[in-house]
Amino acid sequence: MLHAHLYVGLGSNLGDRAGHLLLAVRGMLAAGLCVTRLSSIYETEPMDVLDQPPFLNMVAELKGDTPFTPEQVLARLLRIEYALGRRRDRAKGPRTIDLDLLLYRDTQQETELLTLPHPRLHLRRFVLTPLAELAPEVEHPKLKQTVQQLLADLRDDASVRLWQPE
Repeated sequence: MLHAHLYVGLGSNLGDRAGHLLLAVRGMLAAGLCVTRLSSIYETEPMDVLDQPPFLNMVAELKGDTPFTPEQVLARLLRIEYALGRRRDRAKGPRTIDLDLLLYRDTQQETELLTLPHPRLHLRRFVLTPLAELAPEVEHPKLKQTVQQLLADLRDDASVRLWQPE
């Protein structure tokens, strides 16, 4: 099954986490990326590096007929991260914003700059849960399983729950 959309994962665990997500969505719109839908926001525990605050995560669906190549979309996402104070001084460490290009239509590619689909997409509950909310029937181009199937088969038991703002 082909899909006509692009999906971007958003995450933040420093400062005003929800504010950073909102500013990232505004940044995508300002960069000419057509955001069509947003998932709910989920509070998630950190993976890999555990001594850091919990994340807020969500997924944005972008219109698939974008005039931008995957590399051009990635460049825009990296500029938004930089503008929102993202610094890569600690691998997998805390961050104001993290923007990952998860799926670009049914594109499969592996370059120094970019791997599509995102190489860890199918291993992460904090990505699959909001993605399944938007696109349960979208098929992973490499694994040939729907997002819903990937989520159902997932062994990751990390906590991912709907965020309840105070």
